[in-house]
This record gives sequence, C-alpha cells and structure tokens, in this order.
Amino acid sequence: MKRILPLLLAAAALVSCGQVTVSADRTEEWKALEGPLNFYLANDLGRNGYYDQKPIAETMGKMAETIDIEFVVAAGDIHHFEGVQSISDPLWMTNYELIYSHPDLMIQWYPICGNHEYRSNTDAVVEYSNVSARWEMPAKYYTFVKEEDGVTVRIVMVDTTPMIDKYREETDKYADASKSDWKEQTAWLDQVLSEADEDWVLVVGHHPIYAYTDKSESERTDLQQRLDPVIRKYGNVDMYLCGHIHTFQHIRKDGCDIDYVVNTSGSLSREDVQPTDGTVFCSNKSGWSLITADEHELKLHMLDKEGNVLHTVTRTR
Repeated sequence: MKRILPLLLAAAALVSCGQVTVSADRTEEWKALEGPLNFYLANDLGRNGYYDQKPIAETMGKMAETIDIEFVVAAGDIHHFEGVQSISDPLWMTNYELIYSHPDLMIQWYPICGNHEYRSNTDAVVEYSNVSARWEMPAKYYTFVKEEDGVTVRIVMVDTTPMIDKYREETDKYADASKSDWKEQTAWLDQVLSEADEDWVLVVGHHPIYAYTDKSESERTDLQQRLDPVIRKYGNVDMYLCGHIHTFQHIRKDGCDIDYVVNTSGSLSREDVQPTDGTVFCSNKSGWSLITADEHELKLHMLDKEGNVLHTVTRTR
C-alpha cells in the first residue's frame, strides 16, 4: 500500500494535467524526414510523467500525426527506479500507459530490460505482453524483421545487464542478472547475425559499448569483450543502439564500420557529456530518435524535446 497510494495520486495528477501543447508547427519540417519505413527509438523513460517525460511523449505523438511511425523500440529503463513487481504494478500506468497515450502511439512497442528493470521482477516485463496489445516482448532477447515498400530492417534486441559482471555480482540489488547465461545469449546472437541478410541490421541493447560517462568503466569493457566481437564478426551490422547514459552520443571507432549510437533519456538527461575517442557528435539534451529507412539510405535523427533535429547519423549502400 505504501507504494500504490503515491502512484495512484501521481496517476490522478497526470490525468488532470491534460495535454501538453507543442508550440511550433513543424509539420513540413517533419514530413521531409519521412521514409518508406519509420520508427522511434526511446529509452530511460519512466519517471511518472515528471521532468521532460510528458512533454516528450506529446511531441512524439504530434510527430506521429505527420510521419507514419510503424513502431517504437524501447531500449530499456522504461521503469525508474525499482522496476516493476508484477504485470499489475501501478507503475505500468504512471510510467507508460498514461504517458504514451496519444492515439498515434498506440502501435507496437518492442522493449528490452535496462538495469532498473533488473532491480525487480524482469519476468513481469516480458509477461506484460499478455496484458497490453501494444507491448511486444516475447523474451528478454529476441529479433524481428520489418518490411515496407521493398526495404527490410532486422532489429536484434539484446539483454546487456546479464553480460556485465557488476550487475551479476550485486545479487542483493539485481537478483535476476546472475540467472541468465550471457554466453548462451551471445551464441544465439552469433547465429542470428550469421544469417542476417536484410537491407539494414540494427542491434539494440541498453548499455553502451563505447561512450563518455562517469559510470563504471567495467560496464563498457565487459561489453567490449563479450558483445562487440560478435556484432563486428560478420560485417553486416549497421548500428549498435543503446541508452543508459542519458545523453546523445554518436561514436565511430577506427577500423570499424558500425555506428555506435547512445540515445538520450526520454525524461531526464544528464548535464555532463563531452567528446571521447571516436566521438562524432554529443549533446546533453533530452529527447528521442527517429529512424527512417529506404533501400539505399538509413537515417537516425536525434531529436530534442521540441522535435528539433540535433544530429543525423546516415548510412548508405
């Protein structure tokens, strides 16, 4: 009851707030970004609508009135701070359902767990697929393919928290992290990528492989040793997409053709970001990303909370 009552009060406050008005008319500007296949990347979201979460959700919906958004990729930490306890946890309403309520966001959402989901019941995050018509999470890691007007995009969703020893060892806080066999997951990933022949291939995890951050360096070195060799192996991965750091970062490493993209927080960004080895662009703005694809070009547009394009990552073939 201690947890539920404040959340119910927060839910009532969210409903009473009504719609957040998007001030500028960017219809023509946004329409120019549209491709045959369009989808959103959003992560580090759930703060009960506070900070920039509600305004960003409204702008996402407003843009989707103009651009035909097919689905949303949710790269973890949909629930700050302690995850969810069950499929009926009130956080599902205050972090997700009441926030992303625009009619044009009633589309498929493809999520993965972040480290905050791992603070509680990660199975409930998967099982919510049986409750919500738009929550599509068949497992903690999985892959799917989208096709539109002859362009195919494969998206591979990986579960990075169990790949990082820091979380596996803190069993009192991240009990589920040590229960997953990361070697089994990377073997699965290797098999998926060995057969991937779509026009574009994207791998999505919660944690960055490369990034500027004051978080423990071991998070990145563990992924550099365990995940990065697999996604580089076949030369067919175009981008590695992640969140966790609450800033925008675009990184290219010498000798590697992959674009490493850190997507910022959809609720509360962090002030501290600066160039690191391989940085092409970085920003401390909150927001989300729009990804568009045709047969010849894949673009990721980093967007601030008003929907302004801050930076575009472009792949051509």
